[in-house]
Amino acid sequence: MKSIKGVVSKIRVLKMSKTPLVRFSLDGVNCLIAAHSLNFLADVDEGMQIVVAGEFNDRKQFVLKKYSVIGKTKIMIEFEAMKKAPYSN
Repeated sequence: MKSIKGVVSKIRVLKMSKTPLVRFSLDGVNCLIAAHSLNFLADVDEGMQIVVAGEFNDRKQFVLKKYSVIGKTKIMIEFEAMKKAPYSN
């Protein structure tokens, strides 16, 4: 299993299903994630730095098995912003 570290860009949902197929770029490398893709969409936003582990397929796309966000995840950032914001009622 290979690992790559980089900055995420161009997040796209290719196929909507029970487990969506998500495509993104990691420093110019095309990546795919199907397993845990909903968690990935909740955790990762464009511009975030992550480390991924997986294998390249025949089309030279990196197929993720595992990922880890370096720093705070997207959902953590949104939760902290929500806690700091005054009540809007």
